[in-house]
Amino acid sequence: MFENLINLDKRALVYLNSLGSSEWDSFWLYVTNQRHWAPVFIVVLFLFFKFLGWKKGLFSLLFIAFFVAFSDQFVNMIRSVFERLRPNNDPNISEGLRTFINPQSYSFISGHATTSMALTIFSIRVLRGFTKYIYIFLLFPLFFAYSRLYLGVHFPLDILVGSSVGFLLGIAAYRLFSFSLKAIFK
Repeated sequence: MFENLINLDKRALVYLNSLGSSEWDSFWLYVTNQRHWAPVFIVVLFLFFKFLGWKKGLFSLLFIAFFVAFSDQFVNMIRSVFERLRPNNDPNISEGLRTFINPQSYSFISGHATTSMALTIFSIRVLRGFTKYIYIFLLFPLFFAYSRLYLGVHFPLDILVGSSVGFLLGIAAYRLFSFSLKAIFK
């Protein structure tokens, strides 16, 4: 059964990856680069400071920095357990993929999907009472994760499981953050 799931995952990636076209390649290469999302991050951080104030905003910034580092290390730990080759390095399917970058780390789970979803869910949970527009931030992990399929560097299960783990991490981080805020800023 597990082997069937892996084969289905590979076939799904080959299909999704084949939907790409040269007109969109540069767009998805741009989307997958974390630095290009800096304006979005700056706006979200601005919202933290605007709605929570300077002290809580600074605490939020430090909390997010530690939280993102934790998420990244958590992904690396999972990858070291599963050691799944990335699609671009999998000899069974790499020739059938359109690839534009060649990362060498393991594939399962997607760090892009995990961390972007975790950060998004955390930010939405904190800021939803202040602005209904924060839900637009959900586009960030969706585009970011899809770019990894488009570029042929992650399997769909890497993305789905990474997003699910990110969702749970985001909820847990929000709870820890809320508890910490109450304890520190009585």
